Amino acid sequence: MYYLSYIVMIPFLIFTMYAQRKVKTTFKKYLQVANRRGLTGYEVARTILDRNGLTNVNIERANRGMLSDHYDPTKKVVRLSNEVYSGRTMSSISVAAHEVGHAIQHSKAYMPLTFRSMLAPVASIASKSVFGIIFAGMIFGINGLLDIGIIVFSVVILFQIVTLPVEFNASSRALVELRECGLVYDDEIASSKRVLDAAALTYVAAVAASVGQLIRLLLIRGSRD
Repeated sequence: MYYLSYIVMIPFLIFTMYAQRKVKTTFKKYLQVANRRGLTGYEVARTILDRNGLTNVNIERANRGMLSDHYDPTKKVVRLSNEVYSGRTMSSISVAAHEVGHAIQHSKAYMPLTFRSMLAPVASIASKSVFGIIFAGMIFGINGLLDIGIIVFSVVILFQIVTLPVEFNASSRALVELRECGLVYDDEIASSKRVLDAAALTYVAAVAASVGQLIRLLLIRGSRD
């Protein structure tokens, strides 16, 4: 049963590695393709924010390297990596528009985002403690601890699942804003969509990997009965 629990993880791990490679190669590819408007990620983000009345949302440089772009709802700040903030490429403006999509969601109280924000503190605690609980349950042979670990891990998976519609919706909003604001030419939309689809794939892969891990844990738990 232990061997089977590891074998079942193989397709999930392959998919995860594929997704990680896909987002990196796609981002780097379109990081070499200039947007024909000549706009930076910062300029695109600021334009979309202002168009949606979000003049109170600031834009800062993120200091955590490539693909560290994110929106901080607690401080109402869009943080962009150097490549995105100053870049005049299709990757730069697509990622910038996506992060602003989250700011728009926040301003409109988009339900999945609201729910994810409520769940985030619990999921954070769960993700930090889950493997310690599971490890203790397996080492000391305490099935009750293993059961608790599986339940806690399910909370982490729920958070990841809730993240999917949030990310997909932000990408959809980004494409609409890029087109309606005239920030890209019509034939450039397809390039933006490729960048955003590749990024979204990483979130799908994260869910898949976690589901695979949950299946593995359930198989291990079942072998103990």
